[in-house]
Amino acid sequence: MNFPYKRLLIKGLIYDAVGMITMAIPLIGPFLDLIWAPYAANKMRRMYPGKNGKIASVLVFLEEILPGTDIIPTFTLMYLYNFVWKKNKTPQPRIIEVESY
Repeated sequence: MNFPYKRLLIKGLIYDAVGMITMAIPLIGPFLDLIWAPYAANKMRRMYPGKNGKIASVLVFLEEILPGTDIIPTFTLMYLYNFVWKKNKTPQPRIIEVESY
């Protein structure tokens, strides 16, 4: 596994797994989501700073707090959006000509 930002992917997979595990615990799982949802939103915000991170943190909060939506891998989808699907918007280097006297 030799690609950039692999730590974000690994952390995202772990957070997605934890979010899905809470759904598997009967009776206690929904109450664990009340604790997990704000924690996951905070982690998403820290992992992806900027406007996209803010939007993703709201989405992960809603996904974790709403019943039956824990199966959506929000962290993994955010990673794919940022590093696979999104076009690279890094500016191309420019050549600046300078005259010397």
